[in-house]
Amino acid sequence: MNVKELLEELKSLGNESTRKTLMKHGAREPFFGVRIGDMKPIQKRIKKNYQLSLDLYDTGVSEAMYLAGLIADETKMTKLDLQKWVENAYWAMISEYTVPWVAAESRYGWDKGLEWIESDLDNIQTSGWATLSNLPALISENHLDIKKYSELLDFVVKNIHNAPNRTRYTMNSFVISVGGFITQLREKAVETAGSIGKVYVDMEGTSCRVPDAVSYIAKMIEKNPVPKLKKTVRC
Repeated sequence: MNVKELLEELKSLGNESTRKTLMKHGAREPFFGVRIGDMKPIQKRIKKNYQLSLDLYDTGVSEAMYLAGLIADETKMTKLDLQKWVENAYWAMISEYTVPWVAAESRYGWDKGLEWIESDLDNIQTSGWATLSNLPALISENHLDIKKYSELLDFVVKNIHNAPNRTRYTMNSFVISVGGFITQLREKAVETAGSIGKVYVDMEGTSCRVPDAVSYIAKMIEKNPVPKLKKTVRC
């Protein structure tokens, strides 16, 4: 299938109720109001297609950008591809999920994650923290830079409450991920979560909430005392 055909298919799957929901969460035109679950059959049919994913993302249509992340071939993504994607990730569904998922599964996740958290832009910082959060779910802690992850926890304690709005959300998620997946840093992650306390994020009138990091880490440890790595973080 080509981009035009996929856009037509996505448009046919849209509905006004989902449009209203997505708009409340930050989506803007052009978008169709397609539920993520309704994109999964398309993903299953296409599997992975590097060029098609780039072309879909370039349309700027929110659902096409999300689908691009689902079908992206992470082995072919370049640093330039990822940088272009992050710079055009204009709202949370793309900046906190699509881009970080693909970045983390690519060979450049660590480098790009560290680079992006240094940005002055909220959407790019969020992609950076989300990318670094996804890596422990994919990679054994024996192959992670534990010292750097520990330093990042220290950074979160000092900076989270003064960080940009959505960056606060992804910093909090970072602490949760470290606590759940990096056993060597679990105690420190719990201490970090306790130190930062309640994290305020403006959810723009939606019913979404910021997870309590202390209790969330506890639930993850209870469920999986020995962390189970994932084959993919995309969903």
